[in-house]
Amino acid sequence: MPYRNIVVAIDLNEECSQILARARDLAIANGAKIVPIHVVELIEMAFGGEAALDLPKFKLELFEQAQQYLESFAAECPGLPTEPPRLAYGDARDEIHRAARELHADLIMVGSHGRHGMALLFGSTANGMLHSAPCDVLAVRLGKRATKD
Repeated sequence: MPYRNIVVAIDLNEECSQILARARDLAIANGAKIVPIHVVELIEMAFGGEAALDLPKFKLELFEQAQQYLESFAAECPGLPTEPPRLAYGDARDEIHRAARELHADLIMVGSHGRHGMALLFGSTANGMLHSAPCDVLAVRLGKRATKD
């Protein structure tokens, strides 16, 4: 069966254009719609002494910057059949899975740097997407393109 609803998780960096390009091609080939999503993750830390941080204000600024960046990426992809981009706050895996369930997605696309060893075991969002995903997951290799032999 062709994919119809594709959630595209992006990190809001230059490499996410690779994911969006793959998502666009897949959407066109399948007549699917795309929903870009970015999750703002913030490790809350306790600061002692004189260090003062207005955490709610910092979170709001982070969220607003991410929203602007996400909208600029959507604007750079003319002809991309998309739903409005989603911006969430929390754990990336949980929020992307939640969006996929709410949107009845049949595919989640994420970027992967193809890390190995400790980097693969600890902190890989792409790897985390595989566990308990409500649909198929496609990891798009980022960075250097593989050379064809």
